[in-house]
Amino acid sequence: MTNELVLLKLGGSLITDKDKPYTPRLDKLKELAQEIKAAQDSDPGLLLILGHGSGSFGHVAAKKHGTRDGVHTREEWLGFTEVRYQAAELNRYVLQSLLEAGIPAMPFPPSASMVSDQRKVVHHNVEAMRKALTAHLLPVVQGDVAFDETLGGTILSTEDVFTFLIDQFPAKRILLAGIEDGVWGDFPARTRLVKQIQLSDYEAMRSGIQGSASTDVTGGMKAKVEEMLALIQNHKELTVQIFSAEKEGLLTRALQGENVGTLLTT
Repeated sequence: MTNELVLLKLGGSLITDKDKPYTPRLDKLKELAQEIKAAQDSDPGLLLILGHGSGSFGHVAAKKHGTRDGVHTREEWLGFTEVRYQAAELNRYVLQSLLEAGIPAMPFPPSASMVSDQRKVVHHNVEAMRKALTAHLLPVVQGDVAFDETLGGTILSTEDVFTFLIDQFPAKRILLAGIEDGVWGDFPARTRLVKQIQLSDYEAMRSGIQGSASTDVTGGMKAKVEEMLALIQNHKELTVQIFSAEKEGLLTRALQGENVGTLLTT
């Protein structure tokens, strides 16, 4: 029994068809939920906080309204609520798959509980989430809109949310599951997969790491890697794994501690 807490993200590209607006991958969601359930059944000491991206739901609406850059006008606030609606729609599909797999999942949408300043979370009542974990429920966060002290409103990615939560909970591992096998040193050619990135090595390889092949208002792979490395710099014991959960079983192996993609470390 591990007796550890892991932050797990299911990327929007994994759980939706990012090139077809508002299209969930229901079979994939069912499979991923079953893998999570199997991992927890085999190791009752494994606690998770699950996050998921917005994929073809939130990102399409967010790009149309420019929501991540700030919300001030009446029209922009209308867009803000549209992005929230679409993010909630996808969240319902995620929760349904978890509940049908027998996982007691509880949503904690950032729009209802988090306030940020320049997209950095500055207020969140984490006590309810602590109680959920104590009751062995699965807290579920997501990429979502949030009120922002400087920007009025914005969009927080799951990584933004995890950056805050890692200061609140004793997690030593973050798992980011998507469709890419990991971090490519030569994206979009995808011939050179980087198995491990250490802080000291990143500058030499950063030019080969690019953004995203689909609509992603929160920056794509390069932004993800740099955000996670900054987090590791402040939390020396933390490791982050970026990997594909497209093939059945890879999520289970990652939850069990195997490096099936790219490992980010100090």
